[in-house]
Amino acid sequence: MHKVEWSEALQLDYPPMDEVHHAFVDLLAMAQAAPDEALPNAWAEVIEHTVHHFGREDEWMRRTHFAAADNHIMQHKVVLNVLREGLALARAGDLRSVREMAGELAAWFAKHTQTLDAALALHMRSAPPPAASRRAHRVREHAVPRP
Repeated sequence: MHKVEWSEALQLDYPPMDEVHHAFVDLLAMAQAAPDEALPNAWAEVIEHTVHHFGREDEWMRRTHFAAADNHIMQHKVVLNVLREGLALARAGDLRSVREMAGELAAWFAKHTQTLDAALALHMRSAPPPAASRRAHRVREHAVPRP
């Protein structure tokens, strides 16, 4: 089984993405190490995080008109559906299948991060900052006394 582990190969130099990816790796590692009785809850935590993680990336892609958005968003949908199927399996007592799924998710995540997410991170570094950040910057500019 593939064990998930943070490495420099997952670092994309886009802090909002790197932070959420690091949290994902931590949660998946906890699920992989969870004893049988804790696995369903650990898997549910992975799903909860991933819903927000993918949702934020999907929003970035839509907002910035990222060229590869359709394929990337579709992968997110498929993976979330599989994760939810895994939760049903875990709650039904099929922990072996969920543990195998966790290993496959670890392998998929590394490939996804190094390809589709790397392209998105590059795009986001060149995209205009989110509207809230621009507003905050303008407020600070006006709050600083000019000589």
